[in-house]
Amino acid sequence: MTVRMRHTKSHRNNRRAQQGLDNPVSSKCSHCQRDKLGHKVCQNCGYYNGRQVIDVFAKLDKKARKAKEKEIEAQEKEKPLNAESLSQK
Repeated sequence: MTVRMRHTKSHRNNRRAQQGLDNPVSSKCSHCQRDKLGHKVCQNCGYYNGRQVIDVFAKLDKKARKAKEKEIEAQEKEKPLNAESLSQK
């Protein structure tokens, strides 16, 4: 029978130090300016890369749809006007 080497606490802890989880990196949605995960569709408005990919309102019932539409309209009214946004219209 062979003698096995002892695994020291420092060696074990150095190995486990790489297993920590990082917080996911978020970015702003280009349409509604809310935080979203990178390379994912915005859960609030359904836009990805400047175009609508998912119809968010299709899955909501009538009452929730009206509330969501009001919320999005209020967000669009709050957007500051700048030369870049005016030139795109």
